This record gives sequence, structure tokens and C-alpha cells, in this order.
Amino acid sequence: MTIQRMDHVGIVVDNLEAAIAFFVELGMELKGEMPVEGRWVDRVVGLDDVRVDIAMMRTPDGHGRLELTKFRTPKAARAEPVNAPANTLGIRRIMFAVEDIEDTLARLRTHGAELVGELDQYEDSYRL
Repeated sequence: MTIQRMDHVGIVVDNLEAAIAFFVELGMELKGEMPVEGRWVDRVVGLDDVRVDIAMMRTPDGHGRLELTKFRTPKAARAEPVNAPANTLGIRRIMFAVEDIEDTLARLRTHGAELVGELDQYEDSYRL
């Protein structure tokens, strides 16, 4: 069996409001926010007494979704250094296509975004 679609990507955040503002600035749409708790959540995530606030974001084309999660209980754990290098195990990047990368970077910097490396041209395809 093959994958039918990628449904969504989940990101655990410390500041839900700031994360929402960042992704709205990027062009995503906030579809909704809600607290989530209960035995079914405990079973799904494999932790006890889970209480989280989530925000569901949607890409402009309506196909991609991003779930932002703020853990109330248990508290979120840091699994790596704050500024982990690119070769650290785990999901290291999520890429979005934008019309104007310079404008996008300028707007995201107002939300605290910083480049890890440099903006560069990849062959004749795209800048990243």
C-alpha cells in the first residue's frame, strides 16, 4: 500500500501565540484552536495526563496542515540543544514554496526568525 497523502506535520512549541503569528505571517491560515485532553489523547501520544492547546494551520492551497501543540501537562521536554546543528538526528526542516523569499524573510524576521546558514541559489531551480 502506498501513502494516500501527507495529512499534517506536528510541532511542539513553547509559545503558541507566537508560533501562530509566525506561520500566519508566512501565509498559512489559522483553522482553529482548542484545548485537548482525556484518555484518548494519552493513548495516542503515549503519555499520561496529557493536557495540550493545539492550533491547526492550513497552507493557502488547502492541502497541507500544520499542528502546533503547546503542552500544559506534562511539560514539554528539550531533547537537543536550542541551536542544534543540521546533522542532529530528527526532523531538521520543513520547506515551503513562496513567491518572494526576500520579502518573506524580512517579514519573518519581525517574529524573531533568523537564517541558520545563508540564502543561496540551487542550480536553476530555486533559492533556499
